Amino acid sequence: MNDADHNIEIEVNSRYLQEHSDPKSGRYAFAYTIDITNRGEAKVILVNRHWRITDDNNQVEEVRGAGVVGQQPEIGPGQSFQYTSGAIISTQTGTMQGSYELITDSGDRFTAPIPAFLLAPPHTVH
Repeated sequence: MNDADHNIEIEVNSRYLQEHSDPKSGRYAFAYTIDITNRGEAKVILVNRHWRITDDNNQVEEVRGAGVVGQQPEIGPGQSFQYTSGAIISTQTGTMQGSYELITDSGDRFTAPIPAFLLAPPHTVH
């Protein structure tokens, strides 16, 4: 099976958290909500995540770990899993992108890319 056969759809919405940010000290906090939908025919388990967070100074933070928000969710065919997490960067805007490592019931491991998305306060044009 190639990655296209797995048909995992990932949608991201991010928002600026003004109440958790402190621009004077270079702290900009963001929340992001991710919807992962299994459009394939086999149940999958999200086992690992990899994030690449880049601020406007081109400072890159790589984050790798097991699952998401303390879980390794099982997502059946036609099902979705949604979670919200956060990131803090040192500039007003930045980007995030990455991938999830998933495994099917039959033990087939594959990677689903997470498209790049913008971290920016609502009034900022990037």
